[in-house]
Amino acid sequence: MRIGNVNAQDRVKQLKDAAADPYANEPPRHPAMQVLSMRPFNSEPPRDLLALSFFTPNDIFYVRNHLPVPHVQKEGYAVSVKFGRIEKKFTLDDLRKFPQVTVPVTLQCAGNRRRGMSSLRSVDGLMWDTGAISTATWTGVRLADVLRKVGVTDDGARKKGWKHVVFEGHDGGPDGKYGASISYDRATDAEADVILAWEMNGTELPKDHGFPLRVVVPGLVGARSVKWLNSIEVSEKESQSIWQQKDYKNIGPSFLDRLTAAAAAKEAPPVKEMPVQSAILIPDDSEGIKADQETVIASGYACGGGGRGIHRVDVTPDNGNTWIPAELYETDEGKTEGNKTYGKLIDRPMPQQWAWTLWRAEVPVSLKKKEFELCAKAVNTANDTQPETPKGIWNLRGLLNNSWHCIHIKRDE
Repeated sequence: MRIGNVNAQDRVKQLKDAAADPYANEPPRHPAMQVLSMRPFNSEPPRDLLALSFFTPNDIFYVRNHLPVPHVQKEGYAVSVKFGRIEKKFTLDDLRKFPQVTVPVTLQCAGNRRRGMSSLRSVDGLMWDTGAISTATWTGVRLADVLRKVGVTDDGARKKGWKHVVFEGHDGGPDGKYGASISYDRATDAEADVILAWEMNGTELPKDHGFPLRVVVPGLVGARSVKWLNSIEVSEKESQSIWQQKDYKNIGPSFLDRLTAAAAAKEAPPVKEMPVQSAILIPDDSEGIKADQETVIASGYACGGGGRGIHRVDVTPDNGNTWIPAELYETDEGKTEGNKTYGKLIDRPMPQQWAWTLWRAEVPVSLKKKEFELCAKAVNTANDTQPETPKGIWNLRGLLNNSWHCIHIKRDE
């Protein structure tokens, strides 16, 4: 049944308002997502939802947008590939002619667990909890194959001094379009699995995650996996965008104010590989247990960083005096407990462990204590481990907090 009519003048006004408001065409989002900002939109899944499966469903995959979601249509879409004076454009149909690959990759924001770092001293940025990280399968073509196809060669790159591959997205604002870059060596290494992806978990990329095409750079901070891809350029210089030159810089704990921190950031290299990381997802913080309960089943994720695997996850109920080794799982196959699915531990050749490891531990807890903390730390295959506190890694931007992750547990009365 039709109810009423839209006045032509009203319709014109609606269109003008939409044009004036860059956020007018934002996609719908899952109501369970925990929103950190609306403009631009940034959100993370609750811990219990993130813990449900190895691959994060698209609608609860964390969203990190720096700018409004651009309106990019599949029809007529093409990505530009530039090197020297040569520029070639590829439609999605052109890209589909290359050998297709599907790679499981965990993406993580550099600000993941920033909230925990802010408990030590105030930091800038969105107060991410443990959910600025998610895992999906990504389907597309290897960037290395595309670059070789257009004529990029290692000899030519050396002669021209090309050391970087620069990505630019369609999303833009007062500071220009979003951009980032990675090393030429990583971009052209087929074993690095850098891909131009058009599918996520077997379906078309959602708008929030880069439709119709994005870069996925395994092992590096999520900021380098540029969404809504507009262009790729082989270059002598890094991306000159503020997100490469000013943001995502690890400047250390000695710079306490924005002025000195900004000056230090100009000289610091951009964040690339992520450090070893882990977090407890179940039970949730401040969750109660029964008065006579002697064990707590804890579970969560761990990431080795840079393609390194996880060697071990340890959990302590008493500030590190005793430790319980966790069981590690890296697929969705095998073991199910309640609504939580774990998989069998598998071995993959280094350095291609691009996805997280799930873990589970049954931790004995003293009946004499009414309140206590559970803390987890991971050890990767290079034997790097997490620091006990954020004191030595604190920075004003709140980046790369990989200190022990702890939750507070209280017994029911």
